[in-house]
Amino acid sequence: MSQETRTYARKHYFIKRDFQTRVILKFCLLLLMGLVISAILLVLFSQGTLTSSFQHSRLVIENTSQAILPVILYTSLITLALLTVATIFVTLFISHRIAGPLFRFEKELKEIGEGNLTKQVMLRKKDQTAELAESINSMVNALREKVLCVHAELEEIISAVREGIPPQVIEERLERLDREIKKNLRT
Repeated sequence: MSQETRTYARKHYFIKRDFQTRVILKFCLLLLMGLVISAILLVLFSQGTLTSSFQHSRLVIENTSQAILPVILYTSLITLALLTVATIFVTLFISHRIAGPLFRFEKELKEIGEGNLTKQVMLRKKDQTAELAESINSMVNALREKVLCVHAELEEIISAVREGIPPQVIEERLERLDREIKKNLRT
């Protein structure tokens, strides 16, 4: 980016709340599905086997799937709780890294679209979309230069009209300016 590059420190991790909430919920549902599938497969694969254990000083022999089902449920619930908390923080951080630059693009491009060709897209140094921001800034700079050239040409034409330059010369300049504009529009 240019020398005017500033760094932005986002203060809010929920920038695009709907987007980030959907991402977090999908990851948590994926975790839940993984744990349920894992528990079901463990119970299915352990059917037809016997397990011996001591319960209250007595030797008990029972079906393995029935013996381990309570342990599977408890460990799955504890694992789900811990992984859900970790997933929320990790996906919030990752979605923040995605949603933040997108929000910045959306905001800056809206202003550029409204005609503010002095606007530059500024991102944090570590944002992944810095190259896109540089491309957009180059495009805006090129547009600004073209508008400035058109403006300068119009100023010269207005000056020529005030000085009483013959209409044919002014008409030629206007036609040249029109050709230049059409060349850039590629219509």
